[in-house]
Amino acid sequence: MSIYKRGNVYWYKFMWNGELIRESTRQGNDRKARNSESEHRARLVQQQKDASNAQTRLGCSNVLPCHECEKLFNAEKAVRKADNVFCTVKCAADWSKARTMPTLQVFLKDRFIPDAETRHKGKPATVRYYRQGSDMLNRSRLATLRLDEVTNEHAGQFAAEFHKLSASGINRGLRTLRRALNLAYAWGQIDRVVKVELAKGERQRDRVLTEEEMASYLEACPQPWKDAAYTISEEGMRPGEVFSLRWLHLLIGEDGTGLIRVIDGKSRAARRVLPMTPGVRSMFKARHRSQGSPADGWCFPATTGDGHITGDGVKDQHTRALLESKVDHFVPYVLRHTALTRLAQATNGDVFALARIAGHASITTTQRYVHPQAETIEGIFNRAIRSQVKSRRQGTKRVGVGTKMGTVRMLTQARWRLEANK
Repeated sequence: MSIYKRGNVYWYKFMWNGELIRESTRQGNDRKARNSESEHRARLVQQQKDASNAQTRLGCSNVLPCHECEKLFNAEKAVRKADNVFCTVKCAADWSKARTMPTLQVFLKDRFIPDAETRHKGKPATVRYYRQGSDMLNRSRLATLRLDEVTNEHAGQFAAEFHKLSASGINRGLRTLRRALNLAYAWGQIDRVVKVELAKGERQRDRVLTEEEMASYLEACPQPWKDAAYTISEEGMRPGEVFSLRWLHLLIGEDGTGLIRVIDGKSRAARRVLPMTPGVRSMFKARHRSQGSPADGWCFPATTGDGHITGDGVKDQHTRALLESKVDHFVPYVLRHTALTRLAQATNGDVFALARIAGHASITTTQRYVHPQAETIEGIFNRAIRSQVKSRRQGTKRVGVGTKMGTVRMLTQARWRLEANK
């Protein structure tokens, strides 16, 4: 027996009928590892006996297991007259389909990644995300599964296999798996939609900067990140949307108005027109003048492959601004969350209007970007209580002590809930 350790897990390898067998035992105990190897050898011996008996019974030299019921059949006749050697017609059809069904690893390499590179040609971050997710899947036990064998249970096994990663890291692979399976269904490769549940506990970007933090941070930002960050924090745009702005996309009126046209994005809803705030209009007007008032070109040009600033390119500027401003660490995307939270208060709860501003196809997504403060929630309770008291006064002409006590009790309970959620 050849047992060896790789990292914290034992592996085994041995030759069987001229073929090298090498597998992980997924065990850190050498005794259990040896038992795993013995069990594998025993299975091979039993399979050999079953195949030999089937060859005698069927009068053939080559047998294969039925894809549907795992019974052995004459592989030579299966090619010529499949309906006579399978248990049912369904077994024959499923076996024929299985012979041409690619594994997950092959599908990712031959179909999924080439499609991602073509479909998201202008979005290198998206392509990089799917490549990294595909690499994770290729290193997992799911890689050798046929595409039609993958289920949500396997997605759970994938999450367990990469349990040392954060929920965000695990979900990188699971989102890639979900996207790949959805495409496989759309392309007719598999005949059912596979539900893939994401790992729980993924960290949400729910921080909202205060006005003081925002002012200190922007003051410490170097250019051109300063103007780009200011645009995100005022307009609520995605960083990538701001980075790729061209002067052709902007309308800066002489009457104090301004418009920003977003022409590309994650979905059709991302293509939208946003009014400029006065501060953003003044900033773009000054930047346009400093560049010689061009008719077109990048608003934030840089010496990168894309010709404009990128997320990777502004990392150092963002880090420097955090150090100089002494603002607690946050990722640049928090600027968008902060803007949308402020705009949510201005919309008076109109989530559909906010979704349009944010460029979301679903209001469910918009809800993750809105983080009302405790004062806002308490104000909603107070307005509801005042409305209730006013209604009762109009109906009874006089509010009794019991009604007043009920109002006080509601307000107290509301404050308790707010304190409990802090």
